[in-house]
Amino acid sequence: MDALHTAGIHFAEALQSGPPWLEKFWLSVTSLADPKCIFTVCFPLAYFLDRKVGVSVLWIGLVSEWLNVTFKWFLFGERPFWWVHESRLFKEQPVPVRQFPVSCETGPGSPSGHCMITGAALWPLVTTLTALASRHSRSAVVKLIPFAAYTLLLLAVGLSRVFVLAHFPHQVVGGILAGAALGWGLQARTPATRTLGFFGCTSLGLLLSAVALHQLMIAAGTDIDWSIRLATKWCANPAWLRLDTRPFTSVCRDAGSALGLGLAVGSPLHRRERLAPRQRVACAVLALAAVHVLHRVVLQPENMALWYGTSFLKYAAGPWLVVALVPRLVLFLTCPRGSQHAD
Repeated sequence: MDALHTAGIHFAEALQSGPPWLEKFWLSVTSLADPKCIFTVCFPLAYFLDRKVGVSVLWIGLVSEWLNVTFKWFLFGERPFWWVHESRLFKEQPVPVRQFPVSCETGPGSPSGHCMITGAALWPLVTTLTALASRHSRSAVVKLIPFAAYTLLLLAVGLSRVFVLAHFPHQVVGGILAGAALGWGLQARTPATRTLGFFGCTSLGLLLSAVALHQLMIAAGTDIDWSIRLATKWCANPAWLRLDTRPFTSVCRDAGSALGLGLAVGSPLHRRERLAPRQRVACAVLALAAVHVLHRVVLQPENMALWYGTSFLKYAAGPWLVVALVPRLVLFLTCPRGSQHAD
């Protein structure tokens, strides 16, 4: 593995020695492809494009993120920003690689979560856009545009993760392949019409299974928190260490989103009427704003237990805002009283 890791460090060095304007590009890409954006940006936009697609994006996103955490616990992947120091292979001839505020991820590195979760969650959106393109054009080029954009996006995300020293190239490739496979496999298994009980049990199952796995690995003598210590040790700036990169934060986000989806579907505010195009646009804009305010206004406490609890509640509230509250509000504001609120 040392040879593979060393080649990855030199590849990252080559990327960082590129034109200065590329630095801002890579940093922007890695920030926009953060798994949190699947829940706060992609889901609201996809939901008001097509409800089934939106639910599929959220469902695949939370399942793939939970699986990503599990894979990382078993695969023990190193991250370049600490391996380059821990390996001591570059002690005599240090390589001029730099860290960035987004470098100091605290979980293990394999496979890349940015690539795996983004690749999986966007799959149903890409297939839907491909189907739309096929209905409106006979051109093979037009039909291939969604998948071409999907491939280029994942390639850019992977390169950005190598650039910031968050992942080695082989971890990126593994994440892309795993993400595409999960997206393809899970799209047909999205729960279409399920009750609050189903989503509640899913939420509880995701949470308890992660806790049980964590405790079993500790009982077996595995140092499961090794990556947190290495990240803390070798991060160039302690302020760059973020609690939202810890594995259990991802688990709480997934469990909360599953419960939130159940609360939204079972809410009396949930409306099943079809929205007009202008209403969809209004809902999408308002939903993005509402979710943004939710995550900005509700501050995260420093206590770890409270941090996880607050993360769970915020991500449980997000789907309810998008699916139940925002459409009801838009219908109330745009439809005359006594109308049927339907096209």
